[in-house]
Amino acid sequence: MSSEDGENHDRNGDVSQAGLSKRRAQLNRKLEDQHAVDEKAARKSESNSSGYAQAMKISSEFIAGVLVGAGIGWVADQWLGTTPFGLIIFLLLGFAAGVLNVLRSAGAVEQPQVGLRRDKDVRKDGSD
Repeated sequence: MSSEDGENHDRNGDVSQAGLSKRRAQLNRKLEDQHAVDEKAARKSESNSSGYAQAMKISSEFIAGVLVGAGIGWVADQWLGTTPFGLIIFLLLGFAAGVLNVLRSAGAVEQPQVGLRRDKDVRKDGSD
């Protein structure tokens, strides 16, 4: 047989070991390249879905703050009889709380640290 088809044959028509090794190396390179492309696509897809999840979380926190503020204001107005003022005040407070939650989620504002005490406030021996 001739070697026009890209295969190396010896006198008996069998494929030589060198030709097989060369083809196997080429296939391994192609598989590694394809594997790298697949991993990159998976990471991109994962980052997109985590980005969408983060956006949904932040937007729901903002909307919840505004709705809770409006609800408290409406209930306060019904209970106290101050029709527009409670709703307006608590709606603005809910808006501010929603913005603060968004900033905390984005990392622009630090989380409040509850339970921290200064050394001069509380000493082990009880003296100043």
